[in-house]
Amino acid sequence: MAGSSPTLMSAMMRKMMTAAFAAFFALAPAFAGPQPAVKKEKKMTAKTYSKPSPDELKKKLTPLQYAVTQEDDTEPAFENAYWDNHKDGLYVDVASGEPLFSSLDKFDSGTGWPSFTRPLVPANIVEKTDRQFFMTRTEVRSKHGDSHLGHVFPDGPKPTGLRYCMNSASLRFIPVERLEAEGYGEFLPVFEKAGKGVKKAAPAAKGAAVKTEEVYLAGGCFWGMQDILRKIPGVVTTDVGYTGGKVKNATYRNHEGHAEAVRVVFDPATLSFHQLLRWYFRMHDPTTKDRQGNDVGSSYRSAIFYKNDEQRRVAEEFKAKLGKVGGWGKPIVTEIVPAGDYWKAEEDHQDYLVKLPNGYTCHFMRPESVLGGL
Repeated sequence: MAGSSPTLMSAMMRKMMTAAFAAFFALAPAFAGPQPAVKKEKKMTAKTYSKPSPDELKKKLTPLQYAVTQEDDTEPAFENAYWDNHKDGLYVDVASGEPLFSSLDKFDSGTGWPSFTRPLVPANIVEKTDRQFFMTRTEVRSKHGDSHLGHVFPDGPKPTGLRYCMNSASLRFIPVERLEAEGYGEFLPVFEKAGKGVKKAAPAAKGAAVKTEEVYLAGGCFWGMQDILRKIPGVVTTDVGYTGGKVKNATYRNHEGHAEAVRVVFDPATLSFHQLLRWYFRMHDPTTKDRQGNDVGSSYRSAIFYKNDEQRRVAEEFKAKLGKVGGWGKPIVTEIVPAGDYWKAEEDHQDYLVKLPNGYTCHFMRPESVLGGL
């Protein structure tokens, strides 16, 4: 589980405040009756989805994700991952993986939560009457994962007139360019029809080589780190391994002193090292020494293993500024050390969360505010 997450208020106080806030932003009276008819979508998937076990959920989800999806809590408005996300892609249940919403139906509702005019796969949505806190609303849950997602209101834009007001903590976003790799390729035609398909890069000039850089990044279990890093535009390739220790030919069962790290090969013409660090310092908690969430030990330390002096300079400058203006609230303990031997991990650890989408991870992207404008 994550080492740092937004502070959860007491359940009753938080829910009452959130309910009042949601009601304020509903431009029409609270809605409980039958929803306006929505054109049924063609069933697009034969994949099966299910709710993970309680133990799996506690390992997989952050405290906030667990509180929202399993305990019907609500995240803070404007301080969540997707309220201002304008990228093209698919939103799936963070717990079960079932597809729920598309960026094509997302709009800016001004409420501070991600809002959609309709679900992408209506069969994966369940609506229930919610009469808590002296008001009547329509709760939205996922069909297979039974995750609390948010509420739907009758004050949205055309063509449906609906506003599906969701919690980012209940969702996982998959960029359109990653749909095929993550098993959601059947939805690509939806984006291609809207002119939002994967853009094929122009072929490089004959004989021209793409100049790349390499760095080793550590910040907890390498499964979750790689899952985020490999999706970043400008990252050419990634693999996971062990570095920073003295054990030769390190393995998962014998890597004392090494950190679990991700080897990141990136194109600096597309993604500068500074930009890469902006991702790195949001995907893990850089304030916990030798720990990330429930994973404890030097293997899970926060560390940047630089490959050249320019990377060292940029990393040291970024860390120093982050410690002064960032929103972490505690000292940054990330180590910045020269790269040494790197031992690639066993194949079953490579792209682990591609092979096992519902597998364990304690990594997630924090809001930009933790960077303090860097």
